Amino acid sequence: MQVQVRGEGVRKWVVFGAIAFGALFMIVGLILAGVSVSYLAGAERAPGRVVALEWRNDHTSSSRKKRVNDEPAAYPVIEFTSNDGTPRKFRDAAGTNPPSYEVGEQVEVLYRADSPEDARINGFASLWLLPLIFGGIGLLFSGIGTVIALVMRRHS
Repeated sequence: MQVQVRGEGVRKWVVFGAIAFGALFMIVGLILAGVSVSYLAGAERAPGRVVALEWRNDHTSSSRKKRVNDEPAAYPVIEFTSNDGTPRKFRDAAGTNPPSYEVGEQVEVLYRADSPEDARINGFASLWLLPLIFGGIGLLFSGIGTVIALVMRRHS
């Protein structure tokens, strides 16, 4: 009987941990979404053009394990002119394989007037991918933990 009580206590802590982990990830996702919304609200817009694709392997060289997808990712290099007439160039933070953009492709660039070097492509991956990943993982963990907690409560 005492072993069962200990086991139930452990299960409750695991469920609580899953819900707490999920809530933390949802909060991080909401914060990242807020950062994107704030960036959008204060951003200047300019036409840009993909001038190059920078291929990079992002894994560390100290890792000796062969990963499933060990191929390099293409990061678009964008050229645009800010409102002050200065030509600018930046590498987008989101790299993909296969490439999301082609050299010569026209894109819309978002940048802050006070900090034009902090520019982003006005696209899904640049603005919403991280908030959705964190929010989705958080929703999954807290949802599973909540369902398990409700089932455990019904059975007791």
